[in-house]
Amino acid sequence: MIIGIGSDLVDIRRIDRTLERFGSRFIRRVFTREEQAYADDKAQRGAVYAKRFAAKEALWKALGEDSRRGIAWRELRVGNTSAGKPVMTVTGAAARRLEALTPPDMCPRIDLSLTDEAPYAQAFVVISAETPAQQRARSGACRPAGIQS
Repeated sequence: MIIGIGSDLVDIRRIDRTLERFGSRFIRRVFTREEQAYADDKAQRGAVYAKRFAAKEALWKALGEDSRRGIAWRELRVGNTSAGKPVMTVTGAAARRLEALTPPDMCPRIDLSLTDEAPYAQAFVVISAETPAQQRARSGACRPAGIQS
């Protein structure tokens, strides 16, 4: 069952200008330490930050129109599996919002797709709910997928 869909398109040049102008102040406000370490290790640093910024915006849209209220940027974390697939986890107020949107006896799931083609970066997020059996078959455990404790 689909709960929400969100997408966002970011101009990488705008993120590059923001990084030049505000530097670490912008980075610390928006990105987790793990996201910073990942991006700062890449040659195309601006594109990496732009994709993660777009992912956070897309997730806010998928969570619904009131979702920004009380949710901090760093409560939305973009990471990668060992195979490189982008994944999104949420904490704090974002996790509570996701739980509130998820029907009883269902497990939330966040799917994320990221892409870039200069000068743009794009993210697409689908929030869905699946039964505990579906989640166990996919990931081996029924836990709130996307919610990090």
